[in-house]
Amino acid sequence: MSVVAFPCQPDPAPTAVGATSGMTTMAAVERFLASITAATTRAGYAETLARLTAVTGPAHPVAALAPEHYAAVMDRWKAAAAATWNRHLSALCSFTTWAQRHDLLATNPARRLERRKPARRGDRAIPRARLETLFTDPAHALRERLLWRLLYDTAARAEEILTLNVEDLDLEFRRARVVSKGGAIEYVHWATPTARLLPRLLAGRTTGPVFLADRRAPASGPRTPAAADIDPATGRGRLSYPRAEYLFKTASAQLNPHRQGWTLHQLRHSALQHLAQAGRTAPELQAKSRHQHLASLGRYVRLSEETSARVTAEADPTQRRRPR
Repeated sequence: MSVVAFPCQPDPAPTAVGATSGMTTMAAVERFLASITAATTRAGYAETLARLTAVTGPAHPVAALAPEHYAAVMDRWKAAAAATWNRHLSALCSFTTWAQRHDLLATNPARRLERRKPARRGDRAIPRARLETLFTDPAHALRERLLWRLLYDTAARAEEILTLNVEDLDLEFRRARVVSKGGAIEYVHWATPTARLLPRLLAGRTTGPVFLADRRAPASGPRTPAAADIDPATGRGRLSYPRAEYLFKTASAQLNPHRQGWTLHQLRHSALQHLAQAGRTAPELQAKSRHQHLASLGRYVRLSEETSARVTAEADPTQRRRPR
């Protein structure tokens, strides 16, 4: 999942914790989650912090959080992949940074935990033929097929697309307004297949989230979403990142020779690599992906050995030239 990650900061110099030191961990978690505007980020952090509340108990003072509490939280994911471990650790670090900024914590309970280094992977691009099968298979719901194709067409981050509202769409010019990682307003563009599916999914809706959950959002309780994340016509909430990722992994596992589902992020990676294989230049890829630096494209664009052989052959000075 694509989330806003704040590094674990060093412990500040010991200071007197303010009047809010009597706040419970549960109350602090609720305030922190309410401060996050991105629905998918909020949902991802909520899973981790629900575990923190369960470990400490709802009445535990937030000022008394210790490394042992954080270690117990992360123990649930000790056997998980590095990316999963890092995602949950990022949630704890973000909460810690927020709590220290609001004088709720004088120390850093995450100081003994370390991020894990993901194993290097080979080609993470999904073959075009298998993507087309996923996009067109009627066994998959319209919502999923459109989401997958839109992510591939736009080469956008999954969170950017999942947080789209109907008001952000410009159907005439086949583009959508998204909020990028740094908070800038940018546009992503899609092709004809997406343009044909979008009106079917919207079904006349003019407001609310583009991608809706299957059920109505709860009206009360800790899982109640923000009003902006609820469709006013149906009462259904916004489709969450974890749910969207699960559905894609389940569907794609049937096409993966190793029976391991692909991730939503691999749709972005695949789009950029396929464009690179088609001969698009680095500046063109940068415009499509909206990376700030060309060097960042290296993790997405890794051309094959066949490409290396073709480039070498075409540059061979002794190759037979076509007559003019």
